[in-house]
Amino acid sequence: MRLEAYVEFAKRAFSREGTYRFQVFSRVGSVLLRVFLLATLWTNLYRANGEQAGIPLHSMLTYVVLALLLDIVYGINGAYVVREKIREGTIAIDFMRPISVPLYVFSDTLGQTGFALIQCVPALALSAFLVHIDGPPSALALVAFVVALAIGFVVNYFIDMIMATMTFWTMEIFGIQIMVQFIASLLSGSLVPLYFFPQGPIQQILLNSPFATLYNVPLSIWIGKIEPAQYVAALGMQLFWAAVLGSFAVWLWSVGERKVVIQGG
Repeated sequence: MRLEAYVEFAKRAFSREGTYRFQVFSRVGSVLLRVFLLATLWTNLYRANGEQAGIPLHSMLTYVVLALLLDIVYGINGAYVVREKIREGTIAIDFMRPISVPLYVFSDTLGQTGFALIQCVPALALSAFLVHIDGPPSALALVAFVVALAIGFVVNYFIDMIMATMTFWTMEIFGIQIMVQFIASLLSGSLVPLYFFPQGPIQQILLNSPFATLYNVPLSIWIGKIEPAQYVAALGMQLFWAAVLGSFAVWLWSVGERKVVIQGG
């Protein structure tokens, strides 16, 4: 396997994203609008109800802004090309090429994500003019946040690949994908922190689910809800789900690929 080819795929995806300049400005503008609306909403909710789940208002506003920035990163679904190739039947041609399709998709997604991270910089800076944003509690927390974000990216990629691979059997996955995206938004802490759910077994299940690795873990580290003594356990839980979902994605892809080959493409 030649890694140079996949590095080149990532570079081309990064350059390709830079050609859509209007999309860049509109995406940053959309984030700012949502920051203003959500900051107004949460500020009024806190004034009416007081501090919730041990999260003060300034931490909540920081959580909201960072969650919106993560939406830019996690909103990239590079695996959609697999879905389209399977539907059009061109996936059989990719199987004859000397590359791994899943690795190609990962490289392409990585390049797109690299450009998305650059968009996060002006979005974060401009958001700071609208609301107060707390920094991470320490340099160690910043490092843990970056690591948690990287693992969350891998988990998100595996979820997208699993959904795309199911097209081998269903030929159409759009409706199911929308449902999974909604469930992921609700259970990942993207819309509201998972600490706002009723305490007990249900909250514990949500805090340890694969969806929690996307938003809850990195954002909880940033706002100090996860303390340094808990970093290893939190990152370990992320790695566990990355391994489980990765193994399942590889197995599912091998079965789908064999199905196409046996049927002659």
